[in-house]
Amino acid sequence: MSSIMRSSTNPLAGKIGSVCGAIFASALIVFLTVGCSSKNYVRSQTAPLIQQTNDLDAKTATDHRNIVDTDERAQAGISKAQSAADAADQHAQAAGQSADAAGRSAQEAYNRVDTLSGVVANLDNYKSIADVNVTFAFDKAVLTADDKKTLDDFAASLTGKRSYILAVTGGTDSVGDANYNYQLSQRRADAVVNYLATKYNIPPHKFYLIGIGKDQEVADNHTSAGRAKNRRVEVKLMTNMEQPSGATPSGL
Repeated sequence: MSSIMRSSTNPLAGKIGSVCGAIFASALIVFLTVGCSSKNYVRSQTAPLIQQTNDLDAKTATDHRNIVDTDERAQAGISKAQSAADAADQHAQAAGQSADAAGRSAQEAYNRVDTLSGVVANLDNYKSIADVNVTFAFDKAVLTADDKKTLDDFAASLTGKRSYILAVTGGTDSVGDANYNYQLSQRRADAVVNYLATKYNIPPHKFYLIGIGKDQEVADNHTSAGRAKNRRVEVKLMTNMEQPSGATPSGL
């Protein structure tokens, strides 16, 4: 009986096993198919995002390089401009120093003497044919517009003159220290000489600065009017050439 039952149920069990195997295989195929589809879908959705991210990274790197390059060019431009400014400052300073040196050289070329005697050869042959005076304010050595006009009129008498010298005498009043007044009278004489030499191209060797100081007073220092007259520079035009008739007399 038992053997009959086993023999009768075996075919059914085999069929059931076959059916279950088929169902499992189908389910596995479906699972694998669904899994592959899901992966393909995810890949299709994430690929653009990855590309966008890569593009953004590349653009960020490019922008950074551009910023760095722009900054380097800006720094180079600033450095170049600063170098040009420094060079301009150096040139201006050098020009100023050259001008100062030229001014000092010109002043050193002026003849500074106490008297013309023994300095100018054949002084007796020289005659004063014109002279002019300019006065200064107290403790000042600056030419006013009126002073310059007076010197301009005087310079007109130099036209056509040969073998001449300009005797320049500076002075101060008696107020203050003697050494200070001596230096002040020098500055006043230099102001006159520099003006004439620069504007009218008169060579420095034509000038003889004489009797600089307060010792050459021309008026009484005890009065205000007298002291004002002593704060002066006198310029005399002297020549050893015979003058034609009608020449400008001394005291222009």
